Amino acid sequence: MGETVVDLLPEVTWVGVLIKAVLILAIISALAGFGTFIERKVLAFMQRRLGPMHVGPYGLLQIAADGIKLFTKEDIIPQNANKFIFKIAPVITAATAFIALSAVPVFPDFTIPEFIPVLGGVFVPSIASDLNIGILFVLGMMAAGLYGPLLAGMSQANKWGIIGAARTAVQFLSYEVVTGLSILAPIMLVGSLSFVDFNNYQHDEGVWMMFYQPVAFVLFLIAGFAETNRTPFDLLEHEAEVVSGYATEYSGMRWGMFFIGEYANMITISVIASIVFMGGYNPETMLFGFSIGWLLIMLKIAFFFFLMLWVRASWPHIRPDQLMWLCWKVLMPLALINILITALVVMV
Repeated sequence: MGETVVDLLPEVTWVGVLIKAVLILAIISALAGFGTFIERKVLAFMQRRLGPMHVGPYGLLQIAADGIKLFTKEDIIPQNANKFIFKIAPVITAATAFIALSAVPVFPDFTIPEFIPVLGGVFVPSIASDLNIGILFVLGMMAAGLYGPLLAGMSQANKWGIIGAARTAVQFLSYEVVTGLSILAPIMLVGSLSFVDFNNYQHDEGVWMMFYQPVAFVLFLIAGFAETNRTPFDLLEHEAEVVSGYATEYSGMRWGMFFIGEYANMITISVIASIVFMGGYNPETMLFGFSIGWLLIMLKIAFFFFLMLWVRASWPHIRPDQLMWLCWKVLMPLALINILITALVVMV
């Protein structure tokens, strides 16, 4: 047998994977901070306001100001709280979000230039851990992230926190099922759980998966909003009802870790939607002799991120009973019907 594409790739070493992991932590953490700035500016534009304007040019230094505030703000732990669980809950939220990102391509492969001491010539892969069950791993880690808000609300001896924790369990567990079922139909077509195989399948077919599976695409997007606690499904910390829900008693960087995890999950959902449903990355896409494949996938990811902000500015909150009704009486039957039809098509 001849050489495969995998055989021709540069050797991936533990040094390259470690560098990739550090870059994911640094870049995604920075993007989470920048995402809050972008969200405030986008919402301000849509609501005829200015948003952050006074700290630095165009308010850009507001990001640094918020970071300094979080790191220096007093860290308060309620007297009757379970202190160990109270402290570990934000870490679970942030850690599971970053672990999920280890199995998705965040930016392209590259080799460190030879002139850089010690690390020169090291190949850094686009995926820190290229698993053949990549989609299952990512969805599993995002599901494990529900323990963060759940334990946070239960540990703080606050009735609003308890309500937020209960909503966490109900919302995340319900919409995890919809997320899994929505993506099952595309998996049946591709016959793999690997992001690379999804990417290659759409290139070979010449059609994005969203046109083969429009129902699955819409279901995945709706469930993605619920999984990331975004409007109109942000019932875990609904200010009008539960003050701040599971995060009521949190302050400082512990509070910040919840929202770093939230924005990291928003990026993860955007990456999955871009790769699984919108064609992923095609290195053969050229413009003026230059490959623009990675530029295009970055634009797709940015579009989905912007869509979450757009929906927040446009849609009101829904009630918890409406959330459950939508999940179990609308989205779940649609997902099952879509799987049945896809199975018949695949068999034929």
